[in-house]
Parts: sequence; C-alpha cells; structure tokens
Amino acid sequence: MPCSGLPVRVALAAVLAAPLLVANVEAQSTEPAQRPSMAAARLRPEEVITLEGRLDEAVWQRGVPAVDFLQTNPNEGASGSERTEVRVAYDEDTFYIGARFFDSEPDGILAYQKERDAGLGSDDRFMWILDTFLDGRTGYFFEINPAGLMGDGILRIGSGRTINKSWDGIWEARVFRGSFGWSAEIRIPFRTLNFDRDLDSWGINFQRTVRRKNEDALWSGHRRNQGLFSPAHAGRVTGLQGMSQGLGLEAKPYAAAAWKYDSETGTGVPADVGVDVTYSLNSSLRAAVTVNTDFAETEVDQRRVNLTRFPLFFPERRAFFLEGSSVFNFAQTSGVTPFFSRRIGLADGEPVPIRYGARLAGSAGAYELGFLQVQTGRHDAQPAETFTIARVKRNFLTQSSIGAIYTRRAGGEFTLVEPGEQAEPLANGHTFGIDLDMFTSTFRRDKNLQFEAFFVGNTEPLEAGTSSLRDRSAYGVRFNYPNDIWRAHVSFRELGDDYDPAVGFTSRNGFRRVQPSVTFAPRPERLSSVVRQLEFELFYEHLADLENQLQTRRVNLKLLGINFQSGDGFDVDARNRFEHLDETFEISDGVVLPIGDYSFNEWQLSARTASRRTISGRVSYGSGGFWSGDRAQMSVNLTVQPQPGVQFSADWERDMVDLPEGGFTANLVRLEGAWHVSPWASVTSDLQYDDVSGLLGLYSRLRWIIEPGSDLYFVYTHNWQSELGRLVTLSRGGTTKINYTHRF
Repeated sequence: MPCSGLPVRVALAAVLAAPLLVANVEAQSTEPAQRPSMAAARLRPEEVITLEGRLDEAVWQRGVPAVDFLQTNPNEGASGSERTEVRVAYDEDTFYIGARFFDSEPDGILAYQKERDAGLGSDDRFMWILDTFLDGRTGYFFEINPAGLMGDGILRIGSGRTINKSWDGIWEARVFRGSFGWSAEIRIPFRTLNFDRDLDSWGINFQRTVRRKNEDALWSGHRRNQGLFSPAHAGRVTGLQGMSQGLGLEAKPYAAAAWKYDSETGTGVPADVGVDVTYSLNSSLRAAVTVNTDFAETEVDQRRVNLTRFPLFFPERRAFFLEGSSVFNFAQTSGVTPFFSRRIGLADGEPVPIRYGARLAGSAGAYELGFLQVQTGRHDAQPAETFTIARVKRNFLTQSSIGAIYTRRAGGEFTLVEPGEQAEPLANGHTFGIDLDMFTSTFRRDKNLQFEAFFVGNTEPLEAGTSSLRDRSAYGVRFNYPNDIWRAHVSFRELGDDYDPAVGFTSRNGFRRVQPSVTFAPRPERLSSVVRQLEFELFYEHLADLENQLQTRRVNLKLLGINFQSGDGFDVDARNRFEHLDETFEISDGVVLPIGDYSFNEWQLSARTASRRTISGRVSYGSGGFWSGDRAQMSVNLTVQPQPGVQFSADWERDMVDLPEGGFTANLVRLEGAWHVSPWASVTSDLQYDDVSGLLGLYSRLRWIIEPGSDLYFVYTHNWQSELGRLVTLSRGGTTKINYTHRF
C-alpha cells in the first residue's frame, strides 16, 4: 500500500510549527535604533518648482538633506565614494524630490538607456521607494538615470520581494549634467499614489549606483540582508500634512484605427474607441472600469522553442491587467497560479475582444483587496465568457499575511463548431484557495526567514462526480532562508490528478514533489580586488506520481560561479536527470520517445560581460545526455550600444539533438533594434524566427509620450511562413492609437 500519508503529515507539521517560530521571532523584533529621518519642506503659497533638474529654487535650500549614504557593494558599510544629497518638498497636490549626485569623474558617468522602464544594469542610476502606508510590506518604486529615463513599479513583500515594473504611474523627472556631476528634480502628484491620509510620515529610502565602480550606496538599510526593496528598513520622511488627491477621478479615452491583411480572411480596416475610468474611493482604494479595451500597443512575447512535455509560461504584458495586479499574487514562491490573467482575452495567443472590465484594488486598514470582473466577446469558435476574480489578504505581525482567492469562469453562449451546428455551452469553473505568508527580517537578529503554505481547489471537471476534492486540489509548504553568503529553501507540493483552475495556469498535475536547495556564496577577502562573490549551489528535486512512482528527479550542481568586481562573470554547472514516460512523447516532428525510464547527465559553461560596456554579451554551451541520446546546446547574445539611446542586440539559440529515434536541430534567432530619441519618444523593432514552426515575425512600435499619461502609438506587424525555401506572408498590418488622461 503506498505510504502517501507521510508527506501529508510532514506538511501538516510544518504548517503548525512554522507560524509559531516566525511569530516568536517577529514578537522579539525591534525598530532599528538608527533609522534615519528627514523633514519635508512645505512650499510657500508663492513658491513654484520649475522642473529643470538644476535645483535653483529657494525651497531646496531649506531643510537638511539626506546624506551619509553607506555602501552595500562592494564594501558593505563603507561611505559612498561620491557625495549624494537628496531633499524632499511638497505642496497640497505634489510630492517633490531634488537630488544632487556629485562625481569626481563626470566624464565617467554612464547613461545609455532612455526608454521608459528599461533595465539600468548598464547605467548610473538613482532609485527610491515610498512606503505610503508605513507598513513595511508595500511601496512604490521609482528610478531615473542621468539621461532622464524614468522607471517605476509596485513593490510588495510576502514570501518573496516582487516589483511589478509594468505599472506606469503619472510623474515627471528632469535631469541636468555639469562639471559637478548630475542632478535631478522629480514631481509625483499625490493623485498617482495610494496612501493613508492620517499619517504625517512615510517610509522612504534612496539608493545611488555609480556604474563604472559597480558601487551601490543606500541612505538606510545598507546591509546585504536588507536593501532598498525591504520597506521595513527604510528611513522616514516627516511633516506631511494637508495632502489632496482632488476628486480622485481619472478618465483615459483612446481611439485606434488599423489596416490589416490576413491570408485567410483578407483585408480589413477596423477602427475603435474605448475608455478607462478610475476613481479613488478613498486615498488607499481605487476602482476602475474599462470599456471596449484595446491592447494594440502591447509588445509581443519572446518566442521560445519548447522541448519539454509541458506548456510554457509567458508573463502578462497588458496594462489593464498589470495595474494593481500584485494584490492577486498567490503563494508566489510555491509555483501555483490559481489566477493567470492571460486566460482572459487571449485564445491560443490570439486576442479575444474585451467588452468591459471592472477592477478594485488597494487597502482598507489591515486588509488588501482585489476584485476583477471581465466580459469577453465572441471570437471565431471562442464563445463570450465572464470572468470573476476576488482576492483578500489580512496583514498581521510585522511582515506577514493570510489571504484567500476565488475565481469563476462562465461561458454564457454556445460555441459554433460548424456552420449551422452548436456545441454544448462551457461549464462554469470555480476555484478557491487560501495562502499563508510568514516573513521576518530579524531571525537570529538580522537574518531573513520565510514560510509559505497554500491550499487551492477547483470544482468538478466536465464529467461531474468522478473525482474527490483531493483529486481537484493542490497544497504545499515552503521554508526559505534568503540571505547573503548562505541561501537555502525546502518545499513540498502536491497537485491532484484533476487539479485544473479555470482561470489559472498549471503545467503539470497528478504529482507530489519535494525540493530542497542550498547555496553558499562567499566573498573572499584575499580576492576582493578582482572577485566580488563566489557561488556554489546544490539543487534537488524528487517528483513522484500520487502512487509514489518516481516520475522526475533532478540534481543540479553549480560547481563554480564567479561574479567579478567588473560586473563580468561565468558559471560551471553539472546536472543529473531522471525521467519516466508513461506514454509516448513526440519531442519533434516524427521523433517519438517510447514509454520507459531515462537517465542522463549534462554540463554547461556560461560567461557574461558587464552590460555597462559599449559591446557586451552572454554565451553558454552545454553538452551531454538527453533522453535516449545526446544533445548539444548553444546560446549567444550580443548587445551593442554605440551611443546613448541607440541599441542593437542579437540572440541565437541552437539545440542539436541526436537520438536513436531520430535527430533534429532547432534554431531560434531574435534581432532587436531601438532608437530612443529622448525619454519621451522611441522607435523599437523586434524580428524573431525559429525553424521549428518556420515562422518569421516582425514587430515595430513608435511611442511618443505627449505628456505623462497621454501617448501616441504606431504599431506595425508582419508575419511570414517559410515554405519551400521562400517566405509567404501570413498577415500584416498597422495600427495607430492615441490615449489621453484627464484628472479631476
């Protein structure tokens, strides 16, 4: 008889014991003794700040600036090598930041990037967070560079730290460069933020990066186990009073016109209008309605070649679903996704019209709330559907929470299968779940410790009455110890045979899995002039079916990882893998793996150069066993930044597989080019081809930010199919879209 009760008892014991451990640590935590604080200067009625980046208004001379930045890297606790001064001011409607970044080598300042939200791993930068509820668990993230790039996101602390950088708040920044270094003035309307109106202090923190030195310095929480993204270690800005969000009403209408050609349906000239309306129910809770939503400006997914038996996960890119999406995160480090927004408005990667959507997101006291209601229209054989998602989290202790989620997917129309014929309507699908996140940053005084537990269940599949709740559910626990020098985790997860969240994502079910890992990442003092950190890791996965028959076993060993002070690095990895196939697997056209057990070993070398270089790149090569034969893998990336705002990159991935059942080669090529005229105007293009599907796709977009919140787009797409050595157009088209935001 299978001993399936043991993992259940172990998981139950962990659920009962972990909250007691973390709660005990939380209860012993104390406020940092030296938390820095600064006072915000209130603008006088006659004072106006003109955004030029120069800080020449009188208000910037009042008050004491935030200084005394301490390094996180390369020398933890040392003073920042370049002086930084940050001041804060405000009036009734707006929060201002003025900062000066002195530099002893102003010609060495790096600022390649100009596109909004672009990664700044190549540039000098200034980042800051605002904890507007002073809860140490949520916040707003912002960053700029010396070229005036603006990036932002929503920060949330749970069993992991996440930043939703697809949030685009309405704010402005201007920079100025001179012989002293560079400076910036930033304007953030209070209407852009949710906050607790009863507070006169917010959490705030700043970080400066001097890229040529790979130096990061923070105003507060400089320890490597703390950092900018831990609001609990932020400083304070005081003196905030009389802040207004106006009426809290925001309207964002859009108009779009397109020309499209499809080889099957012919030519069309669609045009459309729609609107998003947002209303602040209070200073911390917002509701939004979207009508006739359009996502023409959304970037295409990066293409990937799938050599696994399971579907690939692609991230959400559409603005309406990204806004406030972090509240819907569920047991985010445990690998379950009961709500996956790409299940709405997309079918096999093709857009489905969205008639309307309603969203509620924000906080109410100790609670975080999220609600989403969406109605999609009919599209080809896809019927109209209604989606409902509800989420609530209750915060407790310092950085912990317990939450619940509910989703519903209902098909209200018949599906046309053949002309004149109808299939049965889609059945309603319901999913419910609870999750517990326990987090403390004071374990053993200054270490991070996390615990997560979850349970998710869904209603009966179409053949009602054939499964139990255990068959239709998933549950698990996870301990995590994410710290500098030593990192470790252990997790247990079980998914039933019929676990299938209707608005969620799961790549595999019908298994129970145990997965521990441990990482040792020392910082050798004798090599510190050249090497920043070494890394050694052991990762293990044991996955069995619900009868305890082994299905997958993975042992990944990082033999050596080196991160140099220059930003370059390389890794050496070895892997052992076991797979059991209980049915045949067609890994490529005509190449079928038979039922049986497979065990194989492989190794991989990878190297990377620092992205601050004009020419940078990554390369990796792996070889070894693969199922019943062998495989060699290669990937190459090359990025060229000839001048600020101009960037070209090329990616090539190649798999060469040799099996007794047949051999094949898979290639994927991606070319990207961008010209960012300024932080307000850019042209980008993406060309992707893989020889598995034989599809070549071009995506080009021009974006002009007329003013924050108002944009003009022109998008052109072209898709070809490779046939008998030539390219045949499948579809092409161009779309123009303009939107405008008006606040009341």
